Amino acid sequence: MAQHPSSHLERFGERTRLVHAGREPFEQHGFVNTPIYRGSTVLYPNTEDFLARRAKFTYGTQGTPTIASLERAWSSLAGAADTVLTPSGLAAVTIALLTVCRAGDHLLVSDSAYRPTRIFCDGVLKRFGVETTYYDPLVGAGIEALFRPNTRAVVTEAPGSQTFEMQDIPAIAAVAHARDAAVLMDNTWATPLFFPPHAMGVDIAIEAGTKYLSGGSDLLLGLTSANERWAKPLRQTFQAFAMCAGPEDVFLGLRGLRTMALRLKEHEKQALEMARWFAARPEVARVLHPALESDPGHAIWKRDFKGSSGLFSVVLKPASPAALAAMLDGLELFGIGASWGGFESLVLPFDPAAYRTATTWQAEGPALRFHIGLEDLDDLRTDLEAGFARLRATA
Repeated sequence: MAQHPSSHLERFGERTRLVHAGREPFEQHGFVNTPIYRGSTVLYPNTEDFLARRAKFTYGTQGTPTIASLERAWSSLAGAADTVLTPSGLAAVTIALLTVCRAGDHLLVSDSAYRPTRIFCDGVLKRFGVETTYYDPLVGAGIEALFRPNTRAVVTEAPGSQTFEMQDIPAIAAVAHARDAAVLMDNTWATPLFFPPHAMGVDIAIEAGTKYLSGGSDLLLGLTSANERWAKPLRQTFQAFAMCAGPEDVFLGLRGLRTMALRLKEHEKQALEMARWFAARPEVARVLHPALESDPGHAIWKRDFKGSSGLFSVVLKPASPAALAAMLDGLELFGIGASWGGFESLVLPFDPAAYRTATTWQAEGPALRFHIGLEDLDDLRTDLEAGFARLRATA
């Protein structure tokens, strides 16, 4: 088997890069997968090498062959100059924000961003002297009116967390770059397979590898990638915090990477079929899924995205809390829990009205976020039909 260093893989397609990126088998005695390297201390052969820090790896917090393998692979996939790995998706968010923000800066954040991102901005960043303004995710190029002389960065997420608003990332990036501001994006929903962030104007992209990179609901991992301009500052911030991902989680991330394209396409197919099924249900007011032709953000999704994942939301017609609980509590195949991206289907009731500040969340009835797993769709529909029957009976 010929060896294909990651730097030479750009001429290949995405699925080929997913299989080969980051792997150097002949540096691992021919074994296909980079093994798990655990450790803190790295020994030097002599004093001269130690004083000159002449070594590929110098200390456990500075990286290991396992970590470097996934960093190289993800950078190749995302079209990034560098990637750092963190212990969670939220840690990936915070490293990105701490890379770009300084005391006295102003930050623009989408009103539909991941709620823990808002909590970090309103708590830690505020204490450090960074002011945050939340903006309507549909503002597009109109975001220019919100810029101040000290606006340092714009935080985007497309589609929006829970409510799935589509942002015009290229338009926002054009405005931000004209003002010398950085563009950050939470790209967890699409992954670089369905939205290449850096090619679309994003400076620092954030991914929760906990989701589709894992595929098994069994690890916590974050990936923060940067373009040429921001790669060095990102690496410096990461090293200052030593916010290292665990070796076993990195190994599982590498393993999940190899099959992510196949799993993601299946999640896409399953979720689209279920979204259309929900749209036809009499109990449903609307479905929030940008790949549906009826969705307000469909035009942007079709223009900028290569696919959609397994996550979307459903707004029901008016129903009482008791009726909703009767529906959800009796489900056999849909777990009620946070996170997503695994092989199993999930459902989560949500109401963002209390923490939106730039927009108003108005819904006809209860809102549910669904992740469609890899089960037989007939079984999922049967489970939900029984749930809707309980909802009607309780109402």
